[in-house]
Order: sequence, then structure tokens, then C-alpha cells
Amino acid sequence: MILDPAQPLPWALQGALFLLLALALERVWRTRRGTPVHRRHLLVFLLLALGAGADGLGRSQAGGWGRWAAAVCGTTLGLALASLPWLRGRRLEAMGWQRGTARRPDPRRPLVLVADPHWDGELTGLAEAQAAHPDADWLFLGDVFDVWVGVPGMDGPLQRSFLDWVGQRRREGRWVGLWLGNREYFLEGLADRFDLLGEGLGGRLADEGLAWEHGDLVNSADWRYRLWNLVSRSGPVWLFARLLPKASATALAERLHRALHTTNRAYKLAFPRAAFRAAAAEHPGETFITGHFHTHEVEANGIALPWAHAGAFAVWQGGAVRLREAPSGPVPGPCSEAPATCAPQGRTPPVG
Repeated sequence: MILDPAQPLPWALQGALFLLLALALERVWRTRRGTPVHRRHLLVFLLLALGAGADGLGRSQAGGWGRWAAAVCGTTLGLALASLPWLRGRRLEAMGWQRGTARRPDPRRPLVLVADPHWDGELTGLAEAQAAHPDADWLFLGDVFDVWVGVPGMDGPLQRSFLDWVGQRRREGRWVGLWLGNREYFLEGLADRFDLLGEGLGGRLADEGLAWEHGDLVNSADWRYRLWNLVSRSGPVWLFARLLPKASATALAERLHRALHTTNRAYKLAFPRAAFRAAAAEHPGETFITGHFHTHEVEANGIALPWAHAGAFAVWQGGAVRLREAPSGPVPGPCSEAPATCAPQGRTPPVG
């Protein structure tokens, strides 16, 4: 059958066409690493949905709403298919994003590494580390707070205090980077508050031989977590959070905080040694670091940094990582068999 350009496409063909358009647009757009997945998908969805609606209005023919619905369904399915790599494997660098400068003005300075502080009452250890390294740059490897949602009205005094601290360091000429973990949501609006802000795979100071990620995507076998990661950072969830009244959104964030302490323990409490070694092997000639696991582990060129809640930070300088002793005691050592014993100050590490 030869299609008449003057006639509307059958519904099924309309849906298939928009599925392919969504896949193509998403693939082209993902090469621009400054746009998070949820924003990219929302914009592709709106562009194609509005285009299909305008086309239907222009034709003014019966069944226009049905063909528009087919186009919307095709677009949605296309974006869902584009997200499937997130559930398995490690070819995810294009799914992440970063903004800012991945180069420090003076690589000779110490770089303080802070992994998973999970601050919930005060910025524990930050002032002490700053006093010990007043000329240092800073890199935060995610899970800075138990939950941090970048939606207006959902920040608290502790988040504002941290951002004030970051601003002061930058005014002093220090480089400050933040790589988002699994407790940070929709923070791209804060990109101008940091020298580097990013998420996913691909964090790197190439001139210094240092590569990193938060660590939550190391274990490719944990597809349940990856699915949660994808859904919780999706465009619909972002829209929902933006539209909720402030009080409801804050209560939802608190429920999320409590839920994240106990979900999926079987995967999160066991250090995925083989997967971590394989992830480190993707960075030959570099030192590869992560947080997330709340335990200090070393595999080949890969280093998992300890839980930094009590100020157990690390320092990168001269091509090597050195652990700083927490103000309250020694840095937790390897503890993949019994992670709860690694909790400084008697606090059990949060899961994930």
C-alpha cells in the first residue's frame, strides 16, 4: 500500500514513527553532557507531543485525538527504551551529565575527598579538615545529606549552611566539586554554586590521573536499585515534586529518607569486589575512587573511600590518596563482612 502524504498515518504507524523520533532525538541530545536525563526526556516528550498535536490540528480530520494519543504513547515507549541501558552493564557515561570545569587551577594543592558524610544535624568534620588543609580544593562524592532535593522550598538550614561554606571557599580561590550520589535529586539548578557538578559515570580530573563516580552504579547485577534510581530521577517525578505543596513535598522527602535506610540490604551490605575491580579496570593509568559503600576497600587501581560521617575524609595529593583520621577516632578499615562495625561515633551507617 502506498501512503498518501495528504492523509494521516494509521495509528500504529504514527506510534512507531514517534517511537523512532524519540529514540533518535534522545540519542543525539545525550551527547551534550550538560543536560540531566529527566530534563532531556521531558523536553523530547514535550517537543514531540506538541508537534503531533499541531499536526493533528492542521489536518482537522476525524480521529485526530487518537493519532495524537498514538504519537504520545510511541514517544513514551521510545524514551523508556532509551533508558534500558541504565538497568544493566556499564556503558552509561552518556547517560550522566556534568557542568563546570574538570580542571583545577593548581593541581599541586591538596584535594580533600569527602564521601558519604550523610550530614543530618551538623557539618561534622568539615571545619577540622579545613583547618588542617586551609589551601585545599574539595571534591564531594555524593550522599552529602541523608536526602537533598533540589526543588525550591525543600532545602533546609543545613543545606544552606553547606552552600554558604562552598561559596566562601570559592571566593578564596579554591576549586569545589560535587558529584551527586543516590541521596541527591534534581540539583542541576545549583551548578553555578560549584566549579564542577555532575552525576553518573565519567567524573575525571584527566590532567591528574584521577577518575571517580559515586559508586552506586558499580554493581550492575543490582537491577532493582538501578530501576529505582532511574524512576526516582525521572521527569514525571520531577514534575510531581515541583507541583506538590511545600509541606507535602517535605513530608515526602522525609519518608524517602526513612525508606532509603532499609531498602535492598542484601545488595548494599556486601561489597561487590569483582564488579569494583572491573569498574576500576576501565580507568587504566588512573586512580579510580568511589564512595557509596561506606567501607575502605582497595582493589588494583580502585579505592572505595570510608564513610565520612564523623570526618573520616581523604586527601588526594601527588598522585596518591591518603586517609585522614576522623576527629573522633581512627578511620574505619575494610569491613565488607560486617559493615555495621565500621560506624564511627556509634552510629550505624545508612544503607546505600
